[in-house]
Amino acid sequence: MESYEVLREALQKTSPKAVAAELGVSLSLVYKWAEQPSENNAGSKNPLDRLLQIIELSGDTGIVEWLCRQQLGHFVRDPQVSERKIDHVLSATQEIIGQFSDLLARISNAADDHSVDAKEADEIREIWDKLKSYAEGFVRACENGDFKQMSLSPSVRKATP
Repeated sequence: MESYEVLREALQKTSPKAVAAELGVSLSLVYKWAEQPSENNAGSKNPLDRLLQIIELSGDTGIVEWLCRQQLGHFVRDPQVSERKIDHVLSATQEIIGQFSDLLARISNAADDHSVDAKEADEIREIWDKLKSYAEGFVRACENGDFKQMSLSPSVRKATP
C-alpha cells in the first residue's frame, strides 16, 4: 500500500478539516496528501513520505520504534528471507517450537521468585522479538514458495488417496 493510500484510509476515519485545523495546515494540503503523487507536484510530499525519507537518510529506526510505542506496540524488523534459505518446512517448524520453548523457559525462570525485574523483562523481550522475527521469516518464505517439497514416507503415501 502506498503512503497516500494509508493517509486516505486514515482520513476516512476522521474529519480532514479537523486534521488540518489541529496540524495548522490548509485543508487542501491534507487532501493533497491523500492523492496519488503526480509528476508536477513533487514539492508536496506527505508526512509519511517525509518520515520515510528521514529514516532512510539516517539509517535509524528510532522514529518507527517511537511511533509503535505511542500506539502501544513494538517494532520488530522483518528478516531478510533471501539471506536465510530454509530447506524444509519441518525443520523450520521445529525451530519455531524450540524458540518458543526457550521463551517459556525464560519466563518460568524469571517468575520463579514471583516477580520479574527489568533485566529479566529485557531478556524476555529479546527472546520474544527473535521468535517473532524468525516466525515472520518462515511465513514470508512460505509465501515466496521458498521451501522444497516435503517428501512423504511410503506409509503416508499409501494412506493418501
